[in-house]
Amino acid sequence: MYLTVIAAALANSSVRTLSQLELPLLRDHLLRLDRNSRRDRFQGFMDDSFIERYAEKCTDDGTIVIGYFENGLVRGAAELHPPDSSPGSLPEIAFSVESSVRRRGLGSILFRKLIAEARAKGYQSLRITTGAQNDAMRALARKFGAQLTFRHGESTGTIDVSQPIAGELGTSWVENAASATRAMAGLNRAYWRLLLRIYGFGRTI
Repeated sequence: MYLTVIAAALANSSVRTLSQLELPLLRDHLLRLDRNSRRDRFQGFMDDSFIERYAEKCTDDGTIVIGYFENGLVRGAAELHPPDSSPGSLPEIAFSVESSVRRRGLGSILFRKLIAEARAKGYQSLRITTGAQNDAMRALARKFGAQLTFRHGESTGTIDVSQPIAGELGTSWVENAASATRAMAGLNRAYWRLLLRIYGFGRTI
């Protein structure tokens, strides 16, 4: 039963970069975050009006958003914010995953996609900031090579994306399950093609 639910979710899910017209989906995703998730994402609880202003800014400033889609809704997001105009400024990254889809390895999937986008933009290093209480985000950042320092209630660090990163090499159970689902679909098609040949039908599936 559990695997059936997973397969159904995977059949209706995808990870891809949002188009400009789809960026309001980031706002909707952030508004769905529960209180603790908002605190982790923004280093403090933020009300709806703040999130709406934040999402509007992302639409206007060239932020790249990679979304995990499930049944047409963005349930997880990785944001790549362009560097500001101050000297030595780095592009900044941020992540958020709704509680209903956690523990699927989505953070790692989004991180790998985001690193690919950063390299395509020619970025060499990325900056990440996370709250001191966000253990999951700190562990994910370290997995991808971030050297974090703690001060003023938050952890900050940089990630060198100019070279391959160890965290890029692994695959999550979501990716493995998706591969298994595709393999099973291929096996079913092969089976029916063989069966049709045996009974003399020229048509294939």
